[in-house]
Amino acid sequence: MSTDLNELKSLVATLKADQQAQKEKEARGAWTKYVSLSMICLAVLAAIATQRGAGYSSTTMKQLNEATFNQAEASDQWAYYQAKGIKQSIVEMEHDRSTTGGSSLDAKTLAALTAKIDRYENEKKDITKIAKDLEAKRDTARALAATAADRGREMGMSTTLFQIAIALGGVCLVVKKRWLWFASMLVGVLAAMQMFKVFMM
Repeated sequence: MSTDLNELKSLVATLKADQQAQKEKEARGAWTKYVSLSMICLAVLAAIATQRGAGYSSTTMKQLNEATFNQAEASDQWAYYQAKGIKQSIVEMEHDRSTTGGSSLDAKTLAALTAKIDRYENEKKDITKIAKDLEAKRDTARALAATAADRGREMGMSTTLFQIAIALGGVCLVVKKRWLWFASMLVGVLAAMQMFKVFMM
């Protein structure tokens, strides 16, 4: 019976030692919970940065399309301007020929030709204004596209840094090296600063 009692005491001591060792192991590894939580936060920030970067890309494409449309419209207006200029030149030649004696047109016809010349001149002024307005819109759209592209590029850098931080955190959980967690958090802070810098642009 004393042998059984000694075996039981030995078993209880072994169980207590195992339990104590388990508690110490858990206490040593408790910091990994914080690593996991920090990786979740970094992943959320990376998702936000990715979504915003995609938004900037969409804005860039939209503004470039707008610039292209306005350029095409302005080109059409300038072609229309040239057509009016050609018509005006033809009427001016007819007017000049009749006033220099090459043709005998009455005063009413000359007045009609002069009125046509004036009308073409006024139409050309209106067309010029429309074309220049379209070119101004084109230039504005190009500037907005360039700004959005710059922001998208900067946000892409932030996304890349977040991904590096998350990768370092994952390696940290596998090899259980705290310095990797600190490196991960440092890269994550740099990524967050980059992201907020873009938001402030």
